[in-house]
Amino acid sequence: MAGDAPIAVAATKLVPPSIPSELVERSRLTARLDAAVADPAVRVVVASAPAGSGKSTLLAAWQRDRSDVAWLQSDRADGDPARFWGHVVAALEMLVPGLAAARAAVSNLDPEVLFTRMVNELIGAPPICLVVDDYHLVANPIIDDGLDRLLELAPPNFCLILGTRVDPALRLSRLRVRGQLIEVRADDLRFEPREAQQLLAARELTGDQTSALCERTEGWAAGLVLAGLSLGGVEDRDAFVTDFQGDDRLVVDYLTEEYLSTVGADDLDRMLRTSILERLTGPLVDAVCGSSDGDRWLRRLASENQLLIGLDRRGTEYRYHHLLRDLLQLEAKQRIGASLSAAHLAAGAWHLAHGDPYPAVDHHILGGDLVTAGDLIAIHANDLLNGGQLFTVLGLLDRLGDLPERHSLSAVTKGWLNHSTGRFARARHYYEVADRNDDGTHVNLTASLGIMVHLAEGDLSTALQLASAMSSPTESTQVVGLAAAHTWSGRHDLARRHVTLARELAAAEPSDYAAAFAPALGAVIDLESGDPVAAAALAAAALERAADRGIAEAPPLSLAHAVIAHTTTDPERARLAGDRAVELIRRAPEPFTFAYVLGLVGDRASSDGDERGLELLDEAARVLATHPDTGIAGRLVARVRARHGRIERSADSGLIEDLTHRELAVLHHLPSPMSQREIASELYVSLNTVKSHCKAIYRKLAVGDRKAAVQAARDRGLL
Repeated sequence: MAGDAPIAVAATKLVPPSIPSELVERSRLTARLDAAVADPAVRVVVASAPAGSGKSTLLAAWQRDRSDVAWLQSDRADGDPARFWGHVVAALEMLVPGLAAARAAVSNLDPEVLFTRMVNELIGAPPICLVVDDYHLVANPIIDDGLDRLLELAPPNFCLILGTRVDPALRLSRLRVRGQLIEVRADDLRFEPREAQQLLAARELTGDQTSALCERTEGWAAGLVLAGLSLGGVEDRDAFVTDFQGDDRLVVDYLTEEYLSTVGADDLDRMLRTSILERLTGPLVDAVCGSSDGDRWLRRLASENQLLIGLDRRGTEYRYHHLLRDLLQLEAKQRIGASLSAAHLAAGAWHLAHGDPYPAVDHHILGGDLVTAGDLIAIHANDLLNGGQLFTVLGLLDRLGDLPERHSLSAVTKGWLNHSTGRFARARHYYEVADRNDDGTHVNLTASLGIMVHLAEGDLSTALQLASAMSSPTESTQVVGLAAAHTWSGRHDLARRHVTLARELAAAEPSDYAAAFAPALGAVIDLESGDPVAAAALAAAALERAADRGIAEAPPLSLAHAVIAHTTTDPERARLAGDRAVELIRRAPEPFTFAYVLGLVGDRASSDGDERGLELLDEAARVLATHPDTGIAGRLVARVRARHGRIERSADSGLIEDLTHRELAVLHHLPSPMSQREIASELYVSLNTVKSHCKAIYRKLAVGDRKAAVQAARDRGLL
C-alpha cells in the first residue's frame, strides 16, 4: 500500500449522514450535547438506544453548526484494530493536521505508540470532539480496551461521543462515578407530541391524531417515520392511527405487509437486490441490478423515503436505514433468494474493478465463490498487512471454512500468518497443504513459506535445498526467505545479493515486512564479514523503517536491536538495545535468530560485566543442542561462549588435509538429523566405519563436533 497512509479511508466515513429534509430541531437534546462537550470533566458521551431511535440524525444535526467535531462512521470492517485506529486518526487529522505523524504508528502491534503520538498532538490543540457512530458494529474487546486507554491519556480538551445500539464495553461505571460520562438513552430520544407534529407535518394530521400516533409508537423515531410513509394512500386516518403498532417487531411486520406492498415492482426488485450492499452508488446499483439509471433512481428514492440516507452532500452515495435494510434482506431471501449469489458476485466484481478488495472478497464469500475469495485474499493480503490489518486477513480466512485445507493460495497465506505470529506447527501444516495442492503456479510462494518453516524447525539443510530449487523469485517476501536461508548458512555473497533484491522489491511493491527484515539480515551479514560500522548502519535503517511503518514490534527486528547492542560504544544504549532484542525474539523463537540474538546480546552483556550475559549464552547453546546443523548461529554461540570461558576454545584454521571420497560422502549426511547408525545404513557401511570417518572429518576441519564440522565445511565450500 503506497504512500504514508497505510489505511485507505473512504471519504464518506469521515462525514455525517445527510440530514433529512423534514428535520426536527431537538433543542433539548442538542443543548445537552453542547453542555457535555463544554464541560472539561466530561470525557465520554454515550448515545445508546435501539435501531431507529434517531441517534445518528441527532448527532449529525448537532454537529452541523460546529467546527470542533470529527466524525467516524463505523462499519463491520472496523473490527480490525489497525483499520479502526487508522480511521480514527484520519477523522481527527481533519481538525488536528499534526496527527498525520501518527499514521505511521497505526499498524504498530503496541497501541501505546499510537496513543502517545495522538495525545502529544491533542495537547495544546483547541477543544475537539470525536463522534464514532454505529460503534456496536466494531465488536472487538481489543478496541474497547484501546479506547479506555486513550481516554486515560487524552487531555481535557478531547471528548468522545459514541452512537451505539448497545452499551460499549468500556469502564462506564468508573466514568459515571467520576462524573465523566453523559448518557443519552432511548427514553431521552423518544419524540414528544410537539416534535412528532413537526416530523409528520407533511402528512396533515390533526393534533389528536399525532398525539395518538406518538403514543402508539412510544415516541420511537423509526415507527413515526414508517407510519408517515404508510399514510400516503390512507383515507381513514383515525382508524390507521388506532390500528398502528409502534414497537420494533410489529412495525417490521406492518412495514412488510403494508409498505412494501405499495412499492412499485421495479423499485422493490432493486431494493431487494441492493439490500446486500452496505453503501449504494449509482454505478454499483447498475452493476448489481443490470440497470443504467442508478444515480437517478437513488436520488428519486431518497427524496421519497427518509429511510434511504445520503452519505455525502453531492447525493452520490447512500445507505439504507438499518431497520429497512434488515427487512429488505429478510424479504430478499424469501422472494429472490436464488438470485442473491449472482448479485453478490456482481458487486464483488465491481468493487474489485474499482480497487476495493475488502468488499470484493466479502461479496465473493457471500456469493459462494470461495476459491476466488481465497485467491483475492492471498493477492491482497500484503496490502492489508502493510496496514497492520492482521485481524481483517484472519477474519476473511476464517470465513473460507475448510477451503485452506485444499486450496494452495489460501493455505500458503494462512501459513505465512501463522509463521509471522510464532505458531510454527500450524505454519508447517498449511505449508504441507499448499505444497500438496500447488499445481506449479505458485511454486515460489510455497517454497518460500517452506524455507521459513524449516528454519523455524531448525532444519537449515532442507531450507537450503528449497532455496536452491527456487527460480527467479519476483516478490519480496520470497526473496527474504532466500536471504534468510543463505544468511544462516554463511553464504554471505549470495545472501547479500538477495538482501539487496529484497529491499528493491519491497520498495516497489511496497512490503513493510521485507523492507524492515531485509536490512536486519544485511546487518548480520556485514557483522559476520567483519564490518561492524556497516552492520550498525543497516540495523539502524531497519529499525527506522519499522518505526516509520508501525511494525516495530515484529520479532525479526530483534536482529537489528541485537546488532546495535553488539556494536555501540555506549553501555547504556547496549543494555537497552539488548533488552529490546531479547524481548522481541522471545515472542517467536525461531532457533537460528533466537540463538544468534542471544549470542550477540549475551556476548556484549558479559563483556560489560552483566551476569545475565552468561545465562543468555548458555540458553542459546541449549536451544541449538537439539539441531544437527546450526549454521553461523552455532558458530557464533560457540565462539563467544569460548571467549567467556563457558567451553574450551577450539582450533580455527584452514583445512588441514583434503577429505577422502568416503569422508565427503559421510560429510554430506552430517547436516541431516540422521544418526551415525542411520548414515551407516544409508551408505551400506558399518557403524564403526562412519565413526572413524567422522573423527577424520573433525580432525581435518579442525573442529570438535558434528555441528562445527557442518558449518566449517560449508564455509570452505564443501557443502
